[in-house]
Amino acid sequence: MAAPSSSTVALLSHAAATMLDGDARALATAVQWWDLPGYSDGPWPVAVLGSGAPVLALHGFDSSHLEFRRLAPLLSAESELFIPDLFGFGFTPRPQQGRYTPEGVVDHLEQILRAVLKRSGAEKVSLIGASMGGAVAMELARRCPERIQRLLLLAPAGLTGKPMPVPPLLNTLGARFLGLAGVRRGLCRSAFADPDRDVGPAELEIASLHLRCSNWAGALAAFARSGGFAGCGTPLPDLPLQVVWGRQDRILGRAQKQAAQALLGERITELDGCGHLPHIDQPIAVARIWNG
Repeated sequence: MAAPSSSTVALLSHAAATMLDGDARALATAVQWWDLPGYSDGPWPVAVLGSGAPVLALHGFDSSHLEFRRLAPLLSAESELFIPDLFGFGFTPRPQQGRYTPEGVVDHLEQILRAVLKRSGAEKVSLIGASMGGAVAMELARRCPERIQRLLLLAPAGLTGKPMPVPPLLNTLGARFLGLAGVRRGLCRSAFADPDRDVGPAELEIASLHLRCSNWAGALAAFARSGGFAGCGTPLPDLPLQVVWGRQDRILGRAQKQAAQALLGERITELDGCGHLPHIDQPIAVARIWNG
């Protein structure tokens, strides 16, 4: 099958020159397009910047590598950052017959991990996972513990509960609903501690840019049909693990936080004045926690 990514490469290249947010433009400029063994529909986007020990940073649901635009400059002086778009998300190719399931996401990420280790010459990589990316990080750490140094989870979602597959038709309608401009704006505002201050045209542009990729709605609907990530917190990997979340997080509900608290205990640091995106709301605090 011919790779459907040429239009996506052009989309991101244009965005790297025109996005309203300067940090987002800089991170988009750092994207490389990788070929991966077993994935003929590539190439696949991975932002690469900095120098030092390798760090693999994983974004959340229906998001992209641009989520790390505030944190990446703060970590790149001491770490070599590799920030991929997860399979079926961000600016990745979305073949019609793609495996848009948690297993498909982790299988693809394992190939990214192997490429990162080969390129960096390191034996291990550290993981940072935000929201759904926290669940992805946990799954990858359990699958490849010998290749992982440590983990930092930012407002992790999917650690508790059970997968809840969305029934046919509803999954398609749900994906279309998420594509509505008013819905995107509402979701974006709910992710920030102070949306009146922080959510404007630049944030809304970043939150919606990847919706222009081919088969965005189809891949999202298929992922919803699979049930997505849930119950990924146990067993905890036998690795150094830190968790950061915001006191004003309106995405993680009270029940989710209580369940995660019971699972993670003293590993959690709570930040005031912070919503569901600690790496955007409080990037300096997150960088200090990461750097110890």
